Amino acid sequence: MQHTYENNNPDISAKSNPTTPGNRKAYFVGSGIASLAGAAFLIRDGFIPGEAIQIFEELNITGGSLDGGGSPDKGYVIRGGRMIEEHYVCTYDLFESIPSLTDQAKSVKDEIFEFSHQYVSSSRCRLVRDGKKVDVSSFELSEKDRLDLLALLIHSEDSLGAKRIEDWFSPSFFENNFWLMWATMFAFQPWHSAVELKRYLLRFIQLFPDFNKMGGVWRTPYNQYDSMILPLTTWLKAQGVHFSLNAKVTGLDFDLGGEQRSVKGICYTCDGESNNIEIAQDDLVFVTLGCMTENSSLGSMASPAILNSRKSGGAWTLWEDIANGRPGFGHPAVFTNHIEQTKWQSFTVTLSDPAFFQFIEEFTGNEAGTGGLFTLVDSNWFMSIVLAHQPHFINQPENIYVFWGYGLFPDRIGNFVNKSMSDCTGEDILIELFQHLKLGDKAQPVIDAAICIPCMMPYITSQFMPRVKGDRPDVVPAGAKNFAFIGQFCEIPDDVVFTVEYSIRSALMAVYKLLDIKKEIPPIFKGQHDVGVLFNALKTMHK
Repeated sequence: MQHTYENNNPDISAKSNPTTPGNRKAYFVGSGIASLAGAAFLIRDGFIPGEAIQIFEELNITGGSLDGGGSPDKGYVIRGGRMIEEHYVCTYDLFESIPSLTDQAKSVKDEIFEFSHQYVSSSRCRLVRDGKKVDVSSFELSEKDRLDLLALLIHSEDSLGAKRIEDWFSPSFFENNFWLMWATMFAFQPWHSAVELKRYLLRFIQLFPDFNKMGGVWRTPYNQYDSMILPLTTWLKAQGVHFSLNAKVTGLDFDLGGEQRSVKGICYTCDGESNNIEIAQDDLVFVTLGCMTENSSLGSMASPAILNSRKSGGAWTLWEDIANGRPGFGHPAVFTNHIEQTKWQSFTVTLSDPAFFQFIEEFTGNEAGTGGLFTLVDSNWFMSIVLAHQPHFINQPENIYVFWGYGLFPDRIGNFVNKSMSDCTGEDILIELFQHLKLGDKAQPVIDAAICIPCMMPYITSQFMPRVKGDRPDVVPAGAKNFAFIGQFCEIPDDVVFTVEYSIRSALMAVYKLLDIKKEIPPIFKGQHDVGVLFNALKTMHK
């Protein structure tokens, strides 16, 4: 479906500003949500015309890790989705400026708010064991678990250092309801960073009272590509922003002499040809470091998704080149050299029959789009699925149904299929799932009419790996005159990675800092400073 938008809102149009050099240009490496947001902030708040902005993307489509696409006959694919909630202030600051594709009288922020208030999360089935709902009214935390959690919250990040979560808690902690829900909602593993868990606990402490119901979780009307990336890209194109697709940035030429550091040139290849851009003194360069979905591979109903562990010369290789011999630019190996600990596998299922959706809605007690994720806790793969509100894609017909799932332990042998998840075809994954749900003779007709596409992602939780100060560079490193690092692998104190909010906040910080914009950046919500929020969280921990 094609969408067009003509900008008729003078408040968000690019306009001239006497303090901005008329010939200044801006370049973005990568077209994920951080770069798209950064371009929008340059236009809206920096008064840089869209025609002066160029975005490089090595793929043939924008959006980075917030992808989503497909068709009824070939199947739809979402590699993964990001949770959003009420306090994503930078996200809403951006999208209140971006018009809806379906109703130009509304902003994308309006759409998200209206949809999330119409389809309120209230899960009646969060965990499943032996084909039956698990009572999750209690977190099942022992007194030691509670004390360990509180101790984690009060320890400084410097004192925690590179500790792993499993270094902090006893083995029994990883068997209680709290961890089973937490791990699958946010994709945490025991070997991930204790610092990151601490940040998450503080960042989402306001969700504790209804955590077992996934209360407070907000959603977009469609998948996040159609609901966020597509309207944002459409608006940027209408402003004249240049998108260079199939263009891989292979290197940056830095001038690191003196107190100020700057980028002097960009090297890239496009359609097999090498190119160089000279960066003028007043130009700006924004670089997305790393990529959680790089080297992803897709399978099919008849073939598994292959683990692609070789670096492709993309985002990770560029960061390695940038950081090599340059203090303050981070340490990418901390995040890339542990694929066995950063990979997991997702799968997207396209159905032409409503029978499975009807079964799950009756089983869980939730209409699709209101229950959220539920987890099969006795699955060797630690498998979870979620039925989103339908349609989940803009071009999805009424008689087609799409759901998504993932497994945190793809190398383990299945309970029913004698293969590891990583060796399974789409059909194998459905057989394993339906056996856990005890579908019986209802399973085969669904499988026969289904398209299940597995997706292996070697770096999907790389941003959660244990780290210390300096492993992630500052958004604007010390002395940087004309460049910034954005996305999931720069350092933003107190905020949490693996969220859309983190990427958008990094872009806002970068633009405001480099252009010396005096407008206040929305502060990070800190529920632990609210007595009511803190009291309710502590009360919930004792259930």
